[in-house]
This record gives sequence, C-alpha cells and structure tokens, in this order.
Amino acid sequence: MDPGGPEIIFVYNAGSSPAAQVLDFLHKVAAPQTYRCNLCKVTYGTFTKKAEWKEFVASLPYRPVFLYKDQFRRRFPELATVILPAIFLRAEGGIPVVLAGAADINKQHSVEELESLLKTRLR
Repeated sequence: MDPGGPEIIFVYNAGSSPAAQVLDFLHKVAAPQTYRCNLCKVTYGTFTKKAEWKEFVASLPYRPVFLYKDQFRRRFPELATVILPAIFLRAEGGIPVVLAGAADINKQHSVEELESLLKTRLR
C-alpha cells in the first residue's frame, strides 16, 4: 500500500465526510475568524488549493500526502493526541515526526509565511 520514500504529511483539522466538508466550507466563508483549520484557510481559496501552494508542495523532495483528521487518526492511532492542523515528515515506513504543529501553523497568515516556515524547518 505504501509506495515508499519519505513523505511530508499535511493534516487538516477537518473531517473527511461530505457533510463535514460542507459544514467546514460554510464555517470558513461565514465566520473565518473562528475557523479551526488554519492550514485549510491559508492554503485554499474559496474552492480549491491556491496555485502558489500547489507549486511549492510539488517542489519539495518528499511525496506529499494530504489527510483529514479522521483519516490521519485511523492511519496513525499512536499520534491521536497531536493537536491539529499539523505537518509531519515521515521516513519510509517510519512513524511521522511533527515538522510544524498547530501553534506554528496557526501563526501563519499567508501561503508565503507558511512556505517560509517549512523552508526553515526543512533545512
């Protein structure tokens, strides 16, 4: 199932069900100041991922994996207590290690700031 190689795992603080996605979208649009997933807020426009973010992720030397919180917790139950959103690095077959936690991500106000944070952490 795992194609191998190091991964960078982006975990949204949102559910994967269609109902959860609709509610998250409505929340993000109606009350962005109280929306709980800054990773979503910073990297997505109204409907899709921002082009600049897609290009940045594609440039990284890791296989990108995007997971919702329920998917992440099913796949890595040993990390169920990590506060989300979060970004992890995972060596082939290993346990993911936090690269940027919720506190770090929640301080970012733009794609540029998030990219800068990740570049610094990946050095």
